[in-house]
Amino acid sequence: MPDLPIRPAVLASPDYPFSAVTAPIKLDQNESFEDFPAELKDLALERLRQLPWHRYTDLNADALCNAVARHDGWAPEGTVVTTGSNVLIALLIQLSAMGGGRVLTVKPNFALYGLDARLLGAELTEVPLREDQSVDFDALIAALGPASDPAARGVIYLPRPHAPTGSLCSLGDVERLALASQGWLLVIDEAYHHFMDSEDARALARRHPHVVLLRTLSKAWGLAGLRMGYALTSDGVARQLRKLVPPFGVSVLQTVCTLVALEHPGYVQARVAHTLRERERLFLALQRHPSWQPMPSHANFLLVRTPDAAQAHAQLLAGGVLVRRQDSLPGLHGCLRVTVGTTEENDAFLRAAGLGGAQ
Repeated sequence: MPDLPIRPAVLASPDYPFSAVTAPIKLDQNESFEDFPAELKDLALERLRQLPWHRYTDLNADALCNAVARHDGWAPEGTVVTTGSNVLIALLIQLSAMGGGRVLTVKPNFALYGLDARLLGAELTEVPLREDQSVDFDALIAALGPASDPAARGVIYLPRPHAPTGSLCSLGDVERLALASQGWLLVIDEAYHHFMDSEDARALARRHPHVVLLRTLSKAWGLAGLRMGYALTSDGVARQLRKLVPPFGVSVLQTVCTLVALEHPGYVQARVAHTLRERERLFLALQRHPSWQPMPSHANFLLVRTPDAAQAHAQLLAGGVLVRRQDSLPGLHGCLRVTVGTTEENDAFLRAAGLGGAQ
């Protein structure tokens, strides 16, 4: 490495932990099992043809914020749209914890919480999940430290449902954390909220101005390739967060496609219903496996514990099915994560797992 002005935190940071592998059936990234509907693609492309591409879009994506707010029943002033909720993860650390503040989360977790904390010079605290993969809220609250010390504050990341386990914490426990974390930002990552059989956290966020909800169009909406996400929070937090979002940062393509999706949300409900049916079918089938153990999930994937993750991953790949190893994460020895796919893809997964007769 030549002598360049690169911060030590960047030099010391690992790359994002993902390596692309090609397989006929791709169940490794928790994407939607089906593409954006063809008729909606045609509608979006027709609108794009009618718009000028040589002009900048809205400074703060105001039209898109208004549409998202209408759909989610939120105030536009408290809605912040960016090119993916992963961008917001870093921006929220910049807002509250960069250069010495604190980032508090659980482990295992979504890798970007820790990666961004280290890259931005925050002090990272990761509280282990309990043995049953549930969140230890007592330990999380204890890790907040003294409320009287402003220097010990920052941002808390709590995925609900949790990834990569698929577990779901209660809103009562989240409320306890919200009450205990005054002076922090409490970020509830709701990337998989469409797939849970529980109330989301919007009512809780309305009661607590320091709570931020993160949502994405990459999962149930089937728009992972579009890269769109947003935050729902109080007007005061949104106003400050918006200062960190690059001006004119959302392209005309992203704006039009997202607006078309929001105008036609019916396809999402149908896909969620399919995912829930197939998730249950996979779970019941895997319970009959002689050595693999599925964990209950509230997301669009299942975490499966095996005696040997490397061997199980290779077995599935030999059968043409790609899943994601999770056995390097704390407490997840032997675990694989499999996205719920189409009925045919799920059948192929079960055959490759040695459950060809499962229904």
